[in-house]
Amino acid sequence: MRVTVFGATGGIGRLVVRQLLDDGHHVTALSRSPGKLNLTHDNLTLITGELSDRSAVQQAVTGADAVISALGPSLKRSTTGTQLTDGTRTIVAVMDEQKVTRFIGLATPSLADPKDKPHWKHKVLPVMAKIAFPNALAELTGMTRAVTGSDLDYTIARITNPTDKPATGRIRSGFLGHDQVGSAMTRADIAAFLVSQLTDTRYQRAMPAISN
Repeated sequence: MRVTVFGATGGIGRLVVRQLLDDGHHVTALSRSPGKLNLTHDNLTLITGELSDRSAVQQAVTGADAVISALGPSLKRSTTGTQLTDGTRTIVAVMDEQKVTRFIGLATPSLADPKDKPHWKHKVLPVMAKIAFPNALAELTGMTRAVTGSDLDYTIARITNPTDKPATGRIRSGFLGHDQVGSAMTRADIAAFLVSQLTDTRYQRAMPAISN
């Protein structure tokens, strides 16, 4: 499968790229600084560019069977702007133009899925995020709405507390108030879940919460 990855040089994105290559997929990654990926592979194509560069996004998406976005906002309080929201809108528009329908991405349980039941995370996490990371929450909200408001066949994994511990291979997924899903999860297991969604049809046009 040909998969385009955005956010490939981040903590989760690097692991997504490696997992895809290990599984035999062809990967195209768009990044401002692709050298940070520090990886060469016969099935890896690196494109230098910004999310704001529509032509670069078009180049990355053309010919893809699916898109995985490991993009996530900065948690610095000094960060401002809507670069990721705007960039995600560009990705969605280009995917629509190119007839690429499968999108797999990340969000937060601060944002509810219609399949959720009332849960404490819906009340507590948004308040905490607005206080500690207001711009990050705004960006995650904007990015998510750009995707869920489209016609894409999306799966958006909601994560709470990513860690750098070794992969466990234990992945819980589901909807708040229905399923036993915790908070902490290794980045390696998050990457594995994202890649698994290329062939898993359980969460089409849904936002499952995931954890170890």
